[in-house]
Amino acid sequence: MKLHIKKGDTVIVNSGDFKGKKGTVLEVLVKKNRAIVEGLNMVSKAVKPSAENQKGGIVQKEAPIHISNLMLICPETGKPTRIGRKKVEVNGVVRSVRYSKKSGENKKEIK
Repeated sequence: MKLHIKKGDTVIVNSGDFKGKKGTVLEVLVKKNRAIVEGLNMVSKAVKPSAENQKGGIVQKEAPIHISNLMLICPETGKPTRIGRKKVEVNGVVRSVRYSKKSGENKKEIK
């Protein structure tokens, strides 16, 4: 299953407690249809002492957000946009490339 969001994309939250906030996708959980966005949906988690964390205690951590609540930000216009896919031939190889429906930009650089 192909998702419209990839790791490294800049996204905006379009519903929920963090509506209107922007962030970068750190990880995409494909099987759960969720993404972890940097600095958003922070939760407190109790952590036991370990080699990395000597004291343990309560740590702030990003929790996953459902992908339907995220929209990609077009790098050209800086506004939220829907994503489409096109088949493009590059060096004799046909590849599926994402493009912005708002600006029509269809380079591989669209993130």
